[in-house]
Amino acid sequence: MAKSLEQESPSINLIGAGTVINGDIKSNGDIRIDGTLTGSLNAKGKVVVGTTGSIEGEIICQNADFSGIIKANVTVSELLSLKATAKLNGDVITGKLSIEPGALFSCHCSMSNAPQKEVKTTDKAEPLKQHESQKPTS
Repeated sequence: MAKSLEQESPSINLIGAGTVINGDIKSNGDIRIDGTLTGSLNAKGKVVVGTTGSIEGEIICQNADFSGIIKANVTVSELLSLKATAKLNGDVITGKLSIEPGALFSCHCSMSNAPQKEVKTTDKAEPLKQHESQKPTS
């Protein structure tokens, strides 16, 4: 039986200050952006955007800690934390949200701990039963 050479262990990635990336990034681990990313970022771990970092596009991750400039649609399954120097514009879906005083948050935000469930309706409405004391008297 052959073993896969690809490891499932999470990795830590760094995009340094002054680095510019135009394209999409997919990571199985954590990633820190101190440079500039134009494109989408999909990480299974935590995304950290430093004070010199900026992202324009889309972000999907487990946790996020923003200190830089983000113009993106952001989906964070657990905690999104905005530090005082953060500037976030876009649509946000997150489980939990933490915003420090001084952060700029100009977003449409939805918070959810579980996937949305479809509401089931029935075609037949049951008549309301009146309580014994509420029955009309003749």
